[in-house]
Amino acid sequence: MIETTAALEEACTKLAKSDFITIDTEFLRETTFWPQLCLIQMASPDLEVLIDPLAKGLDLKPFFELMGNPSVTKVFHAARQDIEIIYHLGNLVPHPIFDTQVAAMVCGFGDSVSYDQLVSRTKNVHIDKSSRFTDWSRRPLSEKQLEYALADVTHLRDVYLYLKAELEREGRALWLTEEMAVLESPNTYDLHPDDAWLRLKSRLRKPTELAVVKFVAAWREREARNRNVPRSRVLKDDAIYEIAQQQPKDTEAMSRLRTIPKGWERSASGAAIIEAVNAALALPKSDMPHAPKHVHVPEGTAAAVELLKVLLKLISDREGVAAKIIANTDDLEKIAAEGENAEVAALNGWRRDLFGNTALKLINGGVALRFVNKKVEAVDLETAGD
Repeated sequence: MIETTAALEEACTKLAKSDFITIDTEFLRETTFWPQLCLIQMASPDLEVLIDPLAKGLDLKPFFELMGNPSVTKVFHAARQDIEIIYHLGNLVPHPIFDTQVAAMVCGFGDSVSYDQLVSRTKNVHIDKSSRFTDWSRRPLSEKQLEYALADVTHLRDVYLYLKAELEREGRALWLTEEMAVLESPNTYDLHPDDAWLRLKSRLRKPTELAVVKFVAAWREREARNRNVPRSRVLKDDAIYEIAQQQPKDTEAMSRLRTIPKGWERSASGAAIIEAVNAALALPKSDMPHAPKHVHVPEGTAAAVELLKVLLKLISDREGVAAKIIANTDDLEKIAAEGENAEVAALNGWRRDLFGNTALKLINGGVALRFVNKKVEAVDLETAGD
């Protein structure tokens, strides 16, 4: 367990000599807004380390410098949350990165395969999961817990080498590069408070309601960050929706809301919400947010979507790529309704070459699906007569 800055610097210097390192983190966030980093695991082909970020006086600067080293590929499994922590604490996004979960989808291991499933299928090794629900903030950690944590990066070395070889063999290395661009973008982890309302699943449609949702959600986001508590501890989603519908402009109006605790309207938070509501309602109508316009769905679109689902399954099985990473149901609906004008990932980059072009041909009558010898196949009608 590395507990001093000097030991961390020495380990990171050694790790930086490798072409790649595997990384995982253990953290808690049940009672906080920001994840509490409790343990860092790293491994290169010839070195394995555990770092205690809770150790008194430990400076993580050498770790962040390693994360920013462009000569070392940083290998994660399901990287988003690990990178979110690094971005928050170190103000950087590791580069370059390799996410084995995404790579596994490109290599045909199914949708969102777990780490232990991937280890089992590539190495025929079964991981003991009995320490999965450890409170990683407690000290000391047992030897069994430390072994479990270290296994998250030691097996990952072989998984990475296996998937890397598969991608190169299949000529799909550039596919993964496209996918990693999203994970390497700071915008993926830096949600502005004014955009927090976009995360909410609301059926509200009126511009005034949406304006209130936007302003109150932004206040909640800032409050949760400043207090370092979960958003729901500040204000629940249902309360935001009721506030948007009832639009209380004073404490008396707020006191009548069912989702607001009695007396809460007289608190500083209650005053801040009333201020947010009034600010939202004072916006010019032209500046108020609008719900996405309903796209007219041409007759027959539902049937076309079903055909596209069959085509997607056919191509994903044939090419050994998880269907989820190629397109989802929303993508298929947009392709069926808007054709070439659909703004979906499936019509860009490698996805278009693999699926998008054939999907467009299908809805335009250039490709047919038929059932032959107990299997479905796609027939290009433009070349079928040649």
